[in-house]
Amino acid sequence: MITLKKVLVPTDFSEASKVAIKYARNFASAYHGSVHVVHVLPDASVTPWAFGVEPEVMGLSSAEREKRWKERAAEQMKQLFSEAERKDLELHLTTVVGHPVQQILQYATEQEVDLIVMGTHGRSTEGPNIGQNFPWEPPIGSVAERVVRGAPCPVLSVRNPEHEFVTP
Repeated sequence: MITLKKVLVPTDFSEASKVAIKYARNFASAYHGSVHVVHVLPDASVTPWAFGVEPEVMGLSSAEREKRWKERAAEQMKQLFSEAERKDLELHLTTVVGHPVQQILQYATEQEVDLIVMGTHGRSTEGPNIGQNFPWEPPIGSVAERVVRGAPCPVLSVRNPEHEFVTP
């Protein structure tokens, strides 16, 4: 029997990831499970420009910028769920720093999640410019594709806009 007690949804706050959250909510409700929402921030020590050049963060250290962005991400994740859902669902909202694929796979393994639901932007590694400038270089796949390849559990990839299930 399949049980989905822990459903992980990585989010970048895009429309595609919001659709994935709808699926995760429904799975968690149906199986009386929990929803784990993870947002991955880039490592500011590796890519110092990752947090932008907004006036409010200029002059702050990398650690202070990271803290500020973690606070923003936590607030955005909280807003993905209604107040009723926050009460009814067992939610785990986490922001981590690092490479998205590595962090998602690490979280899924450590938390022993049963399913990863991910939004995909529908981008492909195929196209007219792939390999044009550097034909010896293999195309790099999307985060969703690389998560599927390395995941310790099933992964449901949700495209937006595409076919959505109708819920009664």
